[in-house]
Amino acid sequence: MPQFLSTGEADFEPRFQALLNAKREDAPDVDATVAQIIADVRSRGDEAVIELTRRFDRLDLTPETLAFSAEEIEAECAKVPADERAALELAAERIRAYHARQMPQDESWTDEAGATLGWRWSPVTAAGLYVPGGLASYPSSVLMNAIPARVAGVRDLVICAPTPGGQVNPLVLLAARLAGVDTIYRIGGAQAVAAMAYGTQTIAPVDKITGPGNAYVAAAKRRVFGKVGIDMIAGPSEILVIADRDNDPDWVAVDLLSQAEHDESAQSILITDDAAFGQAVAAAVDKRLETLERREIAGPSWRDFGAVITVRSLAEAAQLSDRIAPEHLELCVQDADALAAKVTHAGAIFLGGWTPEAIGDYIGGPNHVLPTARSARFSSGLSALDFLKRTTLARMTPASLAAIGPAAERLAISEGLEAHGLSVRARLDRLNKEA
Repeated sequence: MPQFLSTGEADFEPRFQALLNAKREDAPDVDATVAQIIADVRSRGDEAVIELTRRFDRLDLTPETLAFSAEEIEAECAKVPADERAALELAAERIRAYHARQMPQDESWTDEAGATLGWRWSPVTAAGLYVPGGLASYPSSVLMNAIPARVAGVRDLVICAPTPGGQVNPLVLLAARLAGVDTIYRIGGAQAVAAMAYGTQTIAPVDKITGPGNAYVAAAKRRVFGKVGIDMIAGPSEILVIADRDNDPDWVAVDLLSQAEHDESAQSILITDDAAFGQAVAAAVDKRLETLERREIAGPSWRDFGAVITVRSLAEAAQLSDRIAPEHLELCVQDADALAAKVTHAGAIFLGGWTPEAIGDYIGGPNHVLPTARSARFSSGLSALDFLKRTTLARMTPASLAAIGPAAERLAISEGLEAHGLSVRARLDRLNKEA
């Protein structure tokens, strides 16, 4: 049974705070194990990766078979039914078009002092994408990670997608091909992250690692950050639906379950200005759970972390939403645009009752790699910008240095950095002599 809260009740605030602070990450302390794995891969390279893959994935590999061959990829792609191929191709096309619009422009201008200033954007050279493996792996994650990298202009793009027991998802390989991935390694876990970060005899190191994974993968990404860039440390999935009474309770119910079925630690919350509607949605969730294939996952998620919150107004709903800062926010209300304008913190917003969050997971265009655990307060979803770096540019002329150089010298002296000041003064002295 989910929690039922109302902003009109005296105990709302402490109960809401408890909801916000509930610990949903039920992962064991894996950091020590991950540290050992990373050290092993750094020390022994391919040998360690192969040994760990044998232990954890029950798969025997050699340096020559760490990556899929072109023939293997071709054979697996051929297994994909035509309708699934067409759907994946449409998704890739839409994701590519959306992310292409994110590309920023280089800038250059001359200011009033005569200095030329600006910046330029350039991609990271190599990126590694992690994709959870086996038959339960997600080809949509391949598209969402790889296509923005290619749009940004990343030169070398590799994937690590474990194949436990040799199980391969053909859709993952087809998605990699459609996204323009160069190499697909059949390895996973912390050892894959370590291999991409530090390199082995066979696997070249990358500059940035993105993609979801289990607790070991997340811990490994946290540990290698600084050696390489990462996208984020993602937690369990979450959805917040703000809905008024003019909605189908069953539609909202399946939207809530769309995230609950991901993980027992996922969280689904409904905020509504009509208590009776909230009760109707909860009843619809219970009915759906009777037949849902993943009810053994979705049920505990809804029971342990789900909530129905009744508010006095939709403006109040927007205020609560910003405090939750949800990964996914559905606005199933009459004027979704007006309500969205009141929201500041959300990973992705889905406007109107005809825009289920699942569209965003697959085919909408915007990225589905989004900040969780309230981190939408300070971070954004994955984009082409995550694979770009901005380099600033500055050019002084004798005149502009004469205009602003003395102030730079004064600040250097104030900070006690003599050589800084001297590097400016030497040039100013030359100008004075030539004057």
